[in-house]
Amino acid sequence: MRLTSMLVRWNPLKYLGIMAGCLVAASSINTFVVPSSLLTGGVTGIAIIFYFLSGLPIGAQTLAYNVPLLIASYKLLGKKYTLDVVIGTLMFSFALDATKFLSAYTPTDDLMLASIYGGIFNGIGYGIVFRMNGSTGGFDILGAIFKRYFSMDIGSVIFGFNCLIVVVAGALFNVSSAMFTLICMYITSQMTNKVIDGINQRKAVLIISDHAKDIADGIITDIGRGVTFLHGEGAYTGVEKKIVMVVVSMTQIAKIKIIVNTVDKNAFMLFLPASEVMGRGFTRPNRQNVKFRTDQKINPEVEQKIQDALAKRGDD
Repeated sequence: MRLTSMLVRWNPLKYLGIMAGCLVAASSINTFVVPSSLLTGGVTGIAIIFYFLSGLPIGAQTLAYNVPLLIASYKLLGKKYTLDVVIGTLMFSFALDATKFLSAYTPTDDLMLASIYGGIFNGIGYGIVFRMNGSTGGFDILGAIFKRYFSMDIGSVIFGFNCLIVVVAGALFNVSSAMFTLICMYITSQMTNKVIDGINQRKAVLIISDHAKDIADGIITDIGRGVTFLHGEGAYTGVEKKIVMVVVSMTQIAKIKIIVNTVDKNAFMLFLPASEVMGRGFTRPNRQNVKFRTDQKINPEVEQKIQDALAKRGDD
């Protein structure tokens, strides 16, 4: 009964996503990393080292090296955490050996291109896995253990172990391979973060102006984004001001600047990175249903200036 209820709670799409991410990362390793004598981070990097030295299958090694880590995870981190790690580890280990044939079809002999594209596709694969709340095991387990029992940052722990792999790569092969491995690892980490945070980045914009209402109405009318007023006070002048806060996509930043500069050239704007934006306000509202604070939706003169400025820049 317990096992049945556990299976019912499983989300098939989650594990299909984890499998897809594992296939992308494994394909990248066998297409770009291994043929170029590069390494990856984590337990897989150790498996690749022994593959170069003995020819043992990378996937089977990865699974074997993860067994003691999974046992430690079960004892120290609990059953619930370990279950997903076991599934991700099995999928990734299988994918590594299943895609081994891709090594014969590597598209480039250039180490720089291999490290760049290997890092990109590795990052995409790992990012998909992590976005699905999955894990491929390895140093992630060590990071979680060190964080829980020694209050150490997970990223720092993983980075430290990966540095050891780079040192080993330089000692066993050559310094050039170690340097390109480092490039590959860096790109992998950056791409993983991009996928986790979402490729379509947003910006949170704070606007301080004496014409906050006109700016807010212009944004609502011409961009279709929800706007919030925050109340602030100048520390030096003691004057109360309304602060306009809006979250927009990257493609809408230019329009925001045009609207604000058209209404108030002295306005102060602050653009902050925002990711994983959720909630209402990211679909253009039906203008017939938009309720404004006054009967006058927007100052006609201000609206005409905004429209002229947008038209002049070719953004309408």
